[in-house]
Amino acid sequence: MSEKTRGTVEMTAAMMISGTIGLFVVLSGQPVMDVVFWRCAFGAVTLLIVCAALGLFRPDVISRRQFAYAVVGGVAIVSNWLLLFAAFPRASISIATAVYNTQPFMLVALGAFLFGERLTIAKLTWLAIAFAGMLLIVQAKSNAGHVGSNYLAGILLALGAAFFYAIAAIVAKKLKGVPPHLIALIQVTVGILMLAPFANLTALPTDWRSWALLAAIGVIHTGLMYILLYGAIQKLPTNLVGALSFIYPVVAIAADFLAFGQRLQPLQLVGAAAILIAAAGMTLGWNLVRPRVAVPSAR
Repeated sequence: MSEKTRGTVEMTAAMMISGTIGLFVVLSGQPVMDVVFWRCAFGAVTLLIVCAALGLFRPDVISRRQFAYAVVGGVAIVSNWLLLFAAFPRASISIATAVYNTQPFMLVALGAFLFGERLTIAKLTWLAIAFAGMLLIVQAKSNAGHVGSNYLAGILLALGAAFFYAIAAIVAKKLKGVPPHLIALIQVTVGILMLAPFANLTALPTDWRSWALLAAIGVIHTGLMYILLYGAIQKLPTNLVGALSFIYPVVAIAADFLAFGQRLQPLQLVGAAAILIAAAGMTLGWNLVRPRVAVPSAR
């Protein structure tokens, strides 16, 4: 098996695992704060073993400055998890995931605001398409399946999650050369410290099913997923990583339908499709207008 094929298999597996996390979160029936805490706890154990096996606990692996950036990124990524998991029972897994995929636009906006990066006509066009899709979703109403009581709040929470993901992505640019498994370990450790005072540790789940779901979220959806994801990123070109990342929302929408019978209304479906297509166009650099080719004048 070639390196590219292996990377493609790893990336596909990572995105399929990511697409089912909403299902596990909702089925666990636990408060969001507790779910994220145990995700960090079980994930930390898994990543600790991996980092130790790879010999990453050396003083020359990460500088103090990089460690500080990793901590800031950890605060952002844990905040992202809290908001996204809170959005699932309110707006449904399908809608929350579609809205969450506005993250490329958050990243572009932050890049323009913080670093003066240029906004091209193509980027602005994709942004407009995604915004139109967002308006369609906001105006629609969920009519079936596992839907909470506050649809608009779920959408806003998913947007907040996308914002914090973009923050984490910007911070990650400062961590070039640091092993990604170590970054992930620092992030989940930050999550444990952040959430321990707020997690309900005095009334733990009493049934094995809840513990199995929480352990799966930490070990599979965090530890294993990070290992597969980072392994794939090291083997694949950026454009292929971006293309395969859209397996995640497709799996999430399919899981929501199969588990809870969540059917998107026509407006929701069009809106979700608009966001995902626009995000793909932004990520993969598609152009809506074919550039003009200069024709040499006849002499």
